[in-house]
Amino acid sequence: MVHEVTKWLDAVLHNGCGEDVAAFCFNLYEDEDDNWSMELIGAGHFDEEDDDWPCDEITNFGTREEMFAWEQEAEWDEILEEVCICIREYLEHGKYAEMLKHKAGIGVGFVDGDTKIIYSKS
Repeated sequence: MVHEVTKWLDAVLHNGCGEDVAAFCFNLYEDEDDNWSMELIGAGHFDEEDDDWPCDEITNFGTREEMFAWEQEAEWDEILEEVCICIREYLEHGKYAEMLKHKAGIGVGFVDGDTKIIYSKS
């Protein structure tokens, strides 16, 4: 899955992220019948103490219309952990890793749950 996420992220980020984006959040969705999807949003601020910072969405980079989608038989917590591993791998080796790490923070989480911070500049 790392390769597919890398390809998707490279396509999403090739035009840059904009100066107003303070942080990124990978929003996960549990669809029907073992289907999952993910979008990337840019938030206007970042606060590790406030789990609502991703609600300050200023862009979704077009990913709401072009979500990363896959089928996998797993529980939500397994999906969350696998996506975190993929994003951490991208932050280590991805083409636009420095662009992502240049901002204040990066989170991953289901839209109806808590956000797991996987990178913070502070």
